[in-house]
Amino acid sequence: MKRHHVLFLIAGLLAVLLGAALFLARPDDAERGLPPGGDFVLHGADGPLDTKTLRGKLLLVYFGYTTCPDICPATLSTGAQALRLLTPAERSQVRMLMISVDPERDSLPHLRQYASFFHPEMLGVSGSPEELAAVARQFGASYRRSPVQADGSYAIDHTTTTYVIDAGGKLVSTIPFGSTPDQVAAAVRRFL
Repeated sequence: MKRHHVLFLIAGLLAVLLGAALFLARPDDAERGLPPGGDFVLHGADGPLDTKTLRGKLLLVYFGYTTCPDICPATLSTGAQALRLLTPAERSQVRMLMISVDPERDSLPHLRQYASFFHPEMLGVSGSPEELAAVARQFGASYRRSPVQADGSYAIDHTTTTYVIDAGGKLVSTIPFGSTPDQVAAAVRRFL
């Protein structure tokens, strides 16, 4: 065999071994700097919702608002489609929560109706500005209201990430905006 073929073969083998070593040594999400997450109590149309009461279920948590023109409906639609991809047994172990960061406009009955439009098992919750700020800090989420327009309308810039909380209540991963329903379903199954 010619020398350059041997060197090429060795270089290829080293690349494969290095790639495998990097994959096996890949840090998990917690080591990549996920925020602490944690339990919280917010309010839904049926009263307070304490995430401790949802232990045993995987939670998909999203921060948004009902008058969001594009990102929120797209994310909630993708989440709902992902839930429909799960088997009934898998779906029974998952809840998706939308946390409204616009409590001034999102009444709790309206929030319930909005969330259930996407999927009947999706929950809509909110809270006081102080409660929302505390929960957002736990998850490293952010939101900021834009200036009010002449017609009284305003938009809210917000984090577009969906947070994955395992059945034990630990924040274990995030799902970026733009993920497909198949990708969301795969992320769910990874932690069931």
